[in-house]
Amino acid sequence: MHPGGPRFDGAVVPGGYAWWYVDALSADGAHGLTLIAFIGSVFSPYYAWAGRRAPENHVAINIALSSPRASRWAMTERRAAALERSPAHLAIGPSHLHWTGDHLTIALDEICAPLPQRIRGTIRVYPHALVTQSFALDAEGRHVWQPVATAARIEVELTSPALRWHGTAYFDSNFGATPLEDGFTHWDWSRAHLAHDTVVFYEGQRRDGSDFALALAFDAAGAARAVEAPPLAPLPRSAWRIPRTTRADAGQFATVNRTWTDSPFYARTQLTTHLFGEPVSAIHESLSLTRFRSPLVRAMLPFRMPRTLR
Repeated sequence: MHPGGPRFDGAVVPGGYAWWYVDALSADGAHGLTLIAFIGSVFSPYYAWAGRRAPENHVAINIALSSPRASRWAMTERRAAALERSPAHLAIGPSHLHWTGDHLTIALDEICAPLPQRIRGTIRVYPHALVTQSFALDAEGRHVWQPVATAARIEVELTSPALRWHGTAYFDSNFGATPLEDGFTHWDWSRAHLAHDTVVFYEGQRRDGSDFALALAFDAAGAARAVEAPPLAPLPRSAWRIPRTTRADAGQFATVNRTWTDSPFYARTQLTTHLFGEPVSAIHESLSLTRFRSPLVRAMLPFRMPRTLR
């Protein structure tokens, strides 16, 4: 981050990674999306097989759409020649992210796999406030979570598939100096917009067996404060049998509305839960990095995550 917003030109060391993440839900609750732009793609089998020597040679934009009419998923890995970046601009192949000073514009032109459907169009994210605090996920500070805008307005205008909607969004980033699976075995992450705050729960286990847990509320100005996390609330396992756990007020339950992405090592889900006295919709992720380490799982990934020759 810099005083004017996120920046995309920071160094990514060999073995490390950077990613920028946006999720959103339409005002009517019918549509959702997640988008992640990677340098040193942490979930890339190609980056792992190459010994993680050159993060800028393993870049990708992942887009997942959840819609009653057109749900699509794309993630094409590209080489260093496809990467262009400056403080306010990040281009990976034909798609790019650009920070204008008060909002993020995302121009998409991606091809799904294994079915070659196109995802093309423009997304604009308008933060209500910018967050300037960052949070280390390990004692050495090798893995850092940087929220950018925990509450934002989004406008989605896609030509393929033909979708147009607006709603609420969330925008953050993560940076690391070592492989993610060397630092952690698993985590659960979720965010929910309350009437006045956005709450984020980020918790899991490090590879050394120690636990980490963040429970934070971000106010309308983007300032964070620690809160006492409500009790754990179990969720059904994903179709790939990934364990999922979230948070809900005592005596309340959390339910899965839709699983947006279901893979052998992670699941992203839209939830209904109850937090700090309010019924809310939440976006939730469960990640198993022990699963990701499996040679079998890595061998499966190229079917959904092709790598271009340029």
